[in-house]
Order: sequence, then structure tokens, then C-alpha cells
Amino acid sequence: MNVQETSVAEALRRWRIIPVIVIEDPKNGPNVAAALMAGGLPIAEITLRTKGALEALKRIKGEQPEMFAGCGTVLNVAQAKEVKAAGAEFVISPGFNRAVVDYCLEQELPVFPGVATASEIEAVLETGLSLMKLWPIETLGGIPFLELLAGPFGGVQFNPSGGFTSATFERYLAAKNVTAVGGSWMAPSDWINGRQFDRITEAVRQTTTRVTALAQRANGGGNFARPFGAREIRLSP
Repeated sequence: MNVQETSVAEALRRWRIIPVIVIEDPKNGPNVAAALMAGGLPIAEITLRTKGALEALKRIKGEQPEMFAGCGTVLNVAQAKEVKAAGAEFVISPGFNRAVVDYCLEQELPVFPGVATASEIEAVLETGLSLMKLWPIETLGGIPFLELLAGPFGGVQFNPSGGFTSATFERYLAAKNVTAVGGSWMAPSDWINGRQFDRITEAVRQTTTRVTALAQRANGGGNFARPFGAREIRLSP
């Protein structure tokens, strides 16, 4: 199985946004997932930046099973094993750790390693992967850097993250070598800690509306059908 041609990859192509979530209190996990789905995004990257991240993931998978929930900030194989056991549907790393990628490939667990240089992109390509996290994109040079990479790496797609806001994410989605963008602007940690779940839902709804409009413009004004939830993709043949 090509781990990057799965329902997760289809979800990235369909929704084009990966909410990057930092959860301190695991009890907030299912509520965050519900807020994201209510706004139209049934996908999230739960980062391993807090002690409660794994428990939050377990609760999300138990109470919101339709959520495409994966883990980010996976730095080593031990963590990759932990997130798989917790139910992660994909793994995202800030850098390229060959051992982590090899483990995920062996387990048929979708993995998106991080890159920042041409040499790292070439190393990831050697593993057979062609969809990578590009981080931290704003520091690396933004859109001009992506345009430069499109020359020598025509077959590579990126999920850039690092520095996006509600005012900047759209122009990245217009880049031909971008599949999806990741960011925390829709669900920052202070909103989560403050249990401002309605605020998260509204921010997600505004974001998905803009993504839909962008797709319609790209399609010459044609209809852009986005399913309400993840079930349609999971049941696709």
C-alpha cells in the first residue's frame, strides 16, 4: 500500500487545511474535535507538545470516531509507536527522521516528514514519499521558496506550515505544489484552554468558506462539492 494514497491523503486534498492543535487538558480533546467538525473540518494534527496529547488523542478517537486525528511533533520511533497505539491515523514530523519514516511505512501508517532544504527533499524522495511537510515556511522564504522548489522537484507536493494566519493562508493554497496548509489560527491554545469552542467553530467555518471560494475560482466558477463530514471519504471505494 502507498501510505500517501489513503483516505488521509484524500482528506488533505479535499479540505486543504490541517488544524494544528495543542491540548493541555485531555478532557478538551473531544470538544475541540466536535468544534472543528461543526465548522466543516473533520481533520486535526494533535501535537506532542504537552503531556496530555496522547490521552487527548485517545479520547477523540473514542468519542469522535469520524475525526481524521493524527499526531504531529513526532520526533522518534518510540513516539511513533505510542501515537499508533493511541489511534493516530497519520504522523507528521517537523524534520526527517529516517527511522520514523521506515517504521511508519512498515506499519502502513501515513507519514509526512518535515523538510527545509533540497537535500532533505531528496532524502525523503528516496523513501518513496512525495508529500512532505515544509516547515517553517514563513522563515524559509514563503511563496518565492515554494516557487523555486517547483523547478527541480516537479513531482513533489508540500503541506507547508509555520507562521500562517487567517490573513495569509489563502495565497499558499494557490501554489501548484501545495496540497494543504497547517496552522493553529483556527484553534489557538488559549481558546482551547478557555473552552471557547464556539469561537473555534466560527473560525473554522470562515476558513472553510474561503477555501471553497478559492476552489470555485480555480474551477472557473464551477460547483465545488465538499462533503459535510469524513464519512464520505472513509466509505469511498
